[in-house]
Parts: sequence; structure tokens; C-alpha cells
Amino acid sequence: MPRVRRRVLRAPRLPSAAESRRLARLAKKRTQLNKERAALTRWMSKLKRAFHSVEKLQSRIGRLERDIAQLE
Repeated sequence: MPRVRRRVLRAPRLPSAAESRRLARLAKKRTQLNKERAALTRWMSKLKRAFHSVEKLQSRIGRLERDIAQLE
């Protein structure tokens, strides 16, 4: 009857200095990414408001120009 193989239990490896530096850089980049995403979200909402304001102004100007052209 075949025997069940036993797993070799080893202590978890301690991260090397290079690995810990890499993990620290990775964590720093992730926090920077979150900060930049939040900034982009804020700017996008401002940009949307500005864009819609410009659209409204352009339509008003176009309407006024058409009305003036008809009256002339």
C-alpha cells in the first residue's frame, strides 16, 4: 500500500535586504498612485463643470448670432 508523502516543514524565509527594499518601494508607489488617482478625480470633476459651462456659453453665443443674423 502506498504511503502518503509528508510535506517538509520549513521556517518561513526572512526577506533579504533587497527584497525588503523592493517591498518598501512598492508600498511607496502604491500610496503615490492612490494620491494621484484622488487628485485626478478632483480635477476631472472641475474639468467637467468647466466643459459644460463652455458648452452652454457656446450655444448661447450661437443662438444670439443666429438671432442677430435674422434681424439684420
